[in-house]
Amino acid sequence: FTTLSISNLKRHLKTHSDEKRHVCHLCLKAFRTAALLHNHVNVHTGTRPYKCSDCDMAFVTASELSRHRRYKHTFEKPFKCSLCKYSCVEASKMKRHTRSHTGERPYACGLCSYASKDAYKLKRHMVTHSGEKPYACCVCQARFTQSGTVKIHMLQQHGENVPKYQCPHCSVSIARKSDLRIHLRNLHSYMAVAIKCSYCEAVFHERYAFIQHKKTHRNEKRFKCDQCGYACMQ
Repeated sequence: FTTLSISNLKRHLKTHSDEKRHVCHLCLKAFRTAALLHNHVNVHTGTRPYKCSDCDMAFVTASELSRHRRYKHTFEKPFKCSLCKYSCVEASKMKRHTRSHTGERPYACGLCSYASKDAYKLKRHMVTHSGEKPYACCVCQARFTQSGTVKIHMLQQHGENVPKYQCPHCSVSIARKSDLRIHLRNLHSYMAVAIKCSYCEAVFHERYAFIQHKKTHRNEKRFKCDQCGYACMQ
């Protein structure tokens, strides 16, 4: 982080501090900066001081207003990937996208070898360990751990009149041609920057091949104690 302003630098440094001196008088939640506290209090009071000049929408924070304007009015995508043509509205989305080039998976499951570039996907994965099945088929009421599994079930069991597009590279069949294009781009397109396996020296230029390879390491206990026979996955 660099800036021309000392005040901006001081404000930025607070993001690295655990000190939270600014306390909400309504719920006693504490924050690092007065600006964060101010936005939080607006949530309690329902105050939305940041109004859109192009429509009737109003927001609690300036960042929410900025995001709204990019999505609904200006269609600006200021965050651009240095490795491909991808661009997006939000910095958080760019951070996730960059991980598709680096292969980084910072969100790891503590119960198996699964790891994700996205916190939401890890949360969804954890349901497979809990046994919870929150997603139900609206036709036969069969229950599933993930929403994507419901869609596959609907196509396979209740989608006689739904067109199916078969992927030429794997066993996946998809209802819409546009979704097939996305599937081919995300999983089967050639990537100039190869992904390296975190378990061995293998590298891959296609994400599907990398995913299939990672399955060979599932439940592999690669961390071994040099004092006894104990071994574990993490």
